[in-house]
Amino acid sequence: MRIKRIEKEIRDTPYHKGTEHHIGRLRARLSKLKDDLETPSGKKGGGGGYAVKKQGDATVVLIGPPSSGKSTLLNKLTNAKSKVAPYEFTTLTVIPGMMEFKDAKIQILDVPGLIEGAEEGKGRGREVLSVTRGTNLVVLITDVKRVNAIKRISETLERNGIRINQKPPDVLVEKKLSGGIVIHSNIKQTLSKQTIKDIAQEMGIKNAEITIKEKLTIERLIDALSSNRVYIQSFILVNKIDLLNNQVLTKYYYNSSHQNEIIFISAEKGMGIDEFKEKIWQKLEFVRVFLVRPDEEPNFNHAIIMKKGNTLYDVTLKIGEEFSEGKTRAKIWGVGSKFPGQEVSLSKEIQEGLQVRFI
Repeated sequence: MRIKRIEKEIRDTPYHKGTEHHIGRLRARLSKLKDDLETPSGKKGGGGGYAVKKQGDATVVLIGPPSSGKSTLLNKLTNAKSKVAPYEFTTLTVIPGMMEFKDAKIQILDVPGLIEGAEEGKGRGREVLSVTRGTNLVVLITDVKRVNAIKRISETLERNGIRINQKPPDVLVEKKLSGGIVIHSNIKQTLSKQTIKDIAQEMGIKNAEITIKEKLTIERLIDALSSNRVYIQSFILVNKIDLLNNQVLTKYYYNSSHQNEIIFISAEKGMGIDEFKEKIWQKLEFVRVFLVRPDEEPNFNHAIIMKKGNTLYDVTLKIGEEFSEGKTRAKIWGVGSKFPGQEVSLSKEIQEGLQVRFI
């Protein structure tokens, strides 16, 4: 009831400079109440009986309305045997499968269809949302007859603190034992310092130094101060394209605001599957590095999956902490090397296809 009252007050209050402070406090209070409701023990949600052991190099979840083809797609991609039937809610739990692509092992999760009222637990929505929070990539899947479902599901994720294709706010919060709230920013903020302080207090922060490195809105500030926000990459998958002609498909594609984020497939017919796999690889920002043993010539036999921006030192850590001890240099071949067997420091950033021997 308290949440409903606050939501109504926010709706009934016109937003302008004079009410910004009041609305900011209300939104912060609302966010804190919802956070507490989701994690009553003070810990992040664990899965409500849907906890899934993460395996492989990354975990991808398929989220969409019931009967959008998630189970058919999972069976096509992996070794899973997810039940397929022409009626809703065939999937009543999480079905994991392992997809192998470009030497990577990628865990794919098929979850129950997400329907309206997911936050209230309808259609096992809370469990689905909890599982989603622990994944590396969200694939929003629908079929050609229900493309509008993507907007509804995206909004559901947003309301539940799951931010897709967004960067976390560039805000550093250093909590203190005393001294109140001190704001640091070299960027002129639209929000007043008093509004920022009051929002922080509503979020349970009493003493802290808050360093702000971007121009904040109320929503971004609340996100920065919330403990349950997660930031996950995502793209849209439109299934059952075999039911449409090319003219209709092209019209939808070019009228979409997500042109670069849409993949069209037919899971049943196997259309577009390779493009879909490649999109997963790109969104996960995977890079293959090939390890060369001391007694071998450079080759592509021993791949290790890393991420863009990683260094050779990160590679040693993924191999194991014991392996990384004492390693300071490496020899590299192929992409990224100036000449075969170039000796480099472990601070060198990796590239796809790099061959490396640690010395």
